[in-house]
Amino acid sequence: MMAPQLYTHAFNISPVENRRLCINGTPWIWHLLEECVENAWEYWSVVIGLISIVCFLFAALPQLYVAYQNGKVDQALSLGFLLCWIGGDLTNFIGCYLTNQLPVQIVTAIFYVNMDIIVISQFAYYKLKNQKTTKCSINLKNFCVTWVLMCITLCVILPSQLLLRHQDQSTVLETSKNTLGMMEMSGFICGYVSCMFYLGSRFPQLYKNFQRRSTEGTSYLLFALAMMGNCTYGLSLVLKMPAAESLRNLYFLHHLPWLIGSFGVLFLDIFMTAQFIMYRKQNKRRPSLVALEVEPLLVNEEDS
Repeated sequence: MMAPQLYTHAFNISPVENRRLCINGTPWIWHLLEECVENAWEYWSVVIGLISIVCFLFAALPQLYVAYQNGKVDQALSLGFLLCWIGGDLTNFIGCYLTNQLPVQIVTAIFYVNMDIIVISQFAYYKLKNQKTTKCSINLKNFCVTWVLMCITLCVILPSQLLLRHQDQSTVLETSKNTLGMMEMSGFICGYVSCMFYLGSRFPQLYKNFQRRSTEGTSYLLFALAMMGNCTYGLSLVLKMPAAESLRNLYFLHHLPWLIGSFGVLFLDIFMTAQFIMYRKQNKRRPSLVALEVEPLLVNEEDS
């Protein structure tokens, strides 16, 4: 997945200050996202950004279904891919919080982390189950308890962070500029770390597919939706780029890690798509080759 930081308060404009400036903005976007949209480019940036969030929200569901059907998720998915994935989403959530992003972004980021936990839980479950060890049931029980505790913790964090954010909107203006600068810089660093996690997540999976010469057990919809999400995400950022050249450079630097992450992962997923096409063709040829080898044997047996 990629960072859902689509509606940043660019150039450190606080919600209170932004409310005073947003007079001719689109009402439904302002009430839903607290984003001041005053022209067509910004409007379509938000709409495309929402499409991106929807793509990312449902990206993991096809993979969960495929893994449930064949029970080979531990053989199909790379553990490095899953760990980098959740690492990217966790640092993304931290970046959203430190840079004082909107409530919808924090909700989306926590939803991503929850989906990651579910996918990794399914991976661990089938890994232990397929090993058929005597301690399997005990390990599964302990893992399930840990997973439930993590989910409860996240569900507690979500409303508390949102409430704190709204309660502290007035105090944010009174906070020293140095503190805000440190938090902004920390969030910016988290953005780069998240970018590296997302980019690094594809290489273990590409290598695992290459080793197996197969993509069996993985759902292409997972990567197709991720590609669509990253494409629309990057496009939403580009559409909102300011017209003034001086502001454009500042905007570009402000969103650089997320632009690198979105378009970089999109580029790597093209190689993932190529693997799905190539290995699917190879798997289709194998049955025909087996049939050609068996048929002469059957004819010889009849002649004898």
